[in-house]
Amino acid sequence: MNTLPKIAALVLCLSALTTHAAETRHDVPKAHPRLFGSAATLQTLAQARPLAYKHTAEFAHHGKNYRDYEELRAPASALVYAIEHDKDAGRSAIDFVMKTCVTQPIKVGHIPFGSDLAQCAMVYDLCFDLWTADEKAKFIEYMNKTVDQNVGSETSTFHNGFYGYKNWGIGLACYATYYENPKAPGYLKTLEQDVRARAEPALEQAGDGGGWAEGHYIHYWNLEWEIFCEVARTCEGIDYYAHAPKFFRNRAIASMFEMFPGAEPSQLNCPIPMGDGGSGNYGGFSEKILTARRILCNYYRDDPAHQCINSYNELVPGMDIPEYAYMDFLFHDPSVPKGNLKSFKLSHCSPGPGNVYARSSWEHDATYLYFKCGDRFTAHQHLDVGSFTVFKNTPLAIPGGFYDDFAGNHACNYYTRTIATNSMLIFDPSEKFPDGIRAGPKSFNDGGQAYPLPKGWGQNWGALDPAEREKNFKNMDTGDLLAFDDQGSFLYTAGDCTKAYAPTKCDFFTRQIVFIRPDTIVIFDRVQSKNANFK
Repeated sequence: MNTLPKIAALVLCLSALTTHAAETRHDVPKAHPRLFGSAATLQTLAQARPLAYKHTAEFAHHGKNYRDYEELRAPASALVYAIEHDKDAGRSAIDFVMKTCVTQPIKVGHIPFGSDLAQCAMVYDLCFDLWTADEKAKFIEYMNKTVDQNVGSETSTFHNGFYGYKNWGIGLACYATYYENPKAPGYLKTLEQDVRARAEPALEQAGDGGGWAEGHYIHYWNLEWEIFCEVARTCEGIDYYAHAPKFFRNRAIASMFEMFPGAEPSQLNCPIPMGDGGSGNYGGFSEKILTARRILCNYYRDDPAHQCINSYNELVPGMDIPEYAYMDFLFHDPSVPKGNLKSFKLSHCSPGPGNVYARSSWEHDATYLYFKCGDRFTAHQHLDVGSFTVFKNTPLAIPGGFYDDFAGNHACNYYTRTIATNSMLIFDPSEKFPDGIRAGPKSFNDGGQAYPLPKGWGQNWGALDPAEREKNFKNMDTGDLLAFDDQGSFLYTAGDCTKAYAPTKCDFFTRQIVFIRPDTIVIFDRVQSKNANFK
């Protein structure tokens, strides 16, 4: 069977997807609004997408009737002002961000200050002529202080997307205040230089094939980053997607494969468990997953694969979660062509994180397989090299545990450890696991994969960017995906998991999987310990 050359051929094939013309930059428009287009553009959009706009306006006017959603009305209210000139809606949005963000103490560190900046930026841009001179000055002062005091915050390009949370907020705020804030152009230049030098190589490495090594956390942050990419294209003609094609050309594909099979709208965007996070639950960020795919299907609209993905997206006709209505309005483009989903491929390989996804069909009752055999990058990954998930109408083989706390006893001694997964335990009674995994409690010996904690790397055991990771690659080289070969009637994949274990107890551990469609999965392991007495 073909092995590594198959994966290489896959990457080459994917690189042949629809490409876009060379980046043509232009000056940032001087008029407001501009982040999502001009007022005329938004008004035309409201006529073209009447139902989505209706839901946006209803939430803007009646969001306080939705439990827990009132604080999220500002973007919707600001859009209503830009489109309808509804001063009450615009004023309510300004008053809200002034009260909850602009006049509050500056947030610094591992908190979503970037999301606050982004929300303020949308309101500033969409309601520009309603802001008083004093309010504008206070917002710009708040913005600059937030950026300046967070230069050293969230600098990891691999860790849980807070790098994206940070920079989408900074980016939107800079484009919104471009001509009123003397610091904005410089901030944008610094942001772009850092993205080019550090973030895009990280996306291409940990996200090759569209998956993400950290797993589930991509569902939290990817939409926000794509919104910034859309704003950069609209405001300045910068195409960030084109500079990380291994990730972006495949992200919507991987995202679709990362959902459990199902029939109802509440099932079609329920992600499988990968690292920290929930599994199979609809709500919270589920519709952000859908919107992120829609943005990419719009961008790659001429690509047959993305047209098939668009057919999958359209199985969920609109947003059920009121706070996301404005995203549906802005990014759900009904003009994107739909392809034949039933003819779409039944498996996908993302070699960056070492992910293999496979289904028996695109029907709601499909048998589903996920296999992981890749390297370490950063936090929220688990010690689960070689693990697999099987689903048929319900989870049949799935990781155990619950994400109750990043560094609690349950997380550090079960949920993140090999014992909670469908991988191999080799119990050496003398093996010592380091206390302070994730800065947590005393660690116990589960017989699982090693957790080296290099001095100075802190609780997250992660690299800052690809350059630092390369310097410490020995500690992060944990698994090798050896084969991925889909012959239609069956799929074959294999991985070498040996390096995930302490070399003092494991000579080798390889896992081979054959998925014979529709419903048979064969798993064959070869394991040899250093000591025959190790259980």
